[in-house]
Amino acid sequence: MKNELKTNNPKSDRLLNMLLIGTFSAIALPSCSQSYNATRGSSLPQISAKSAAMPAAEPAPMAAMDNMADSPAPNVVASADGTIVASAPAKRSLPQLIKKAELTLVVGSIDKSMREVSTIIRKQQGDLLGFQDSQPIDSSSRHTASMQIRVPSPKLDTTLDTFAKLGTVQSRSLTAEDVSDQLVDYQARLKNLRKSEEAVLKILERSGSIRDVLQVSKELSNIRESIERISAQLNNLQNQVAYSTITLNLEAAVSATPASGTPVGLRVQETWGQATHSVSELTFNLLSLSIWLFAFIPYLLLISAAGYGFYRFRKNKTNVAAQKPNLPPSS
Repeated sequence: MKNELKTNNPKSDRLLNMLLIGTFSAIALPSCSQSYNATRGSSLPQISAKSAAMPAAEPAPMAAMDNMADSPAPNVVASADGTIVASAPAKRSLPQLIKKAELTLVVGSIDKSMREVSTIIRKQQGDLLGFQDSQPIDSSSRHTASMQIRVPSPKLDTTLDTFAKLGTVQSRSLTAEDVSDQLVDYQARLKNLRKSEEAVLKILERSGSIRDVLQVSKELSNIRESIERISAQLNNLQNQVAYSTITLNLEAAVSATPASGTPVGLRVQETWGQATHSVSELTFNLLSLSIWLFAFIPYLLLISAAGYGFYRFRKNKTNVAAQKPNLPPSS
């Protein structure tokens, strides 16, 4: 080929060589750019002819910028001279926590403490979810009460400190559960379901057979049911994060029943109770005896008749013996 294109003019030879080199470059460079883009994936557009003509030292910063765009890692920037500089990582959002606390107090008066607790709940914009009052049944037990309270999460610590001032703290505990991942998962699923709902609605708007319309309507109903269920779960989690739960246990400082020096009125009341109990027991016993006697009346009548007949027989025999004359003895 060289022999065929070779001429006797040196200038013509140089011109022909330059044309051959330019033609080869025009063919080779686009193919190289396509191979480079194929290895990098679809994150960058095809390299243009202008970018293909860049110097060999330039592609390194471009590759670094491409990796920075694909990776969610800390922010990476390139300086003017091509040096890669890592900036500070992005600030993370606060964790979403479900907080539950329990506090046990020994107080002087349960009734007074409960009134104070109600005032604190209203002041902290909380709610009373449950209440239990256990009265003592003997001198060995105490008057106790338990309350379930819900307050805004930012006011949890302040509310606990206020409750602690009502008496002597016996125990105090706090637990927290991080539900950040669950919230993100529910939000992502809800977003995808809403997109699916929009797509199904667009399909439903098209004309089709009744069978197709019914099938699409069924799918739309299932999607909306899933949306409602996940929305309820998401709202429940968000509500638990926004409000913290406190279990407050109150115990009386002393036993409710006095150990000594019982008042006279209480003694009279106890004596009256014992007396009425004894009268009721005696009445019940007499009633039971009457029932037994009524059941055995036939046998009692027979026994009474036999006894009465035996008595009459002995009495008649005695009278006959007394009426006989006393004969003198024979000589």
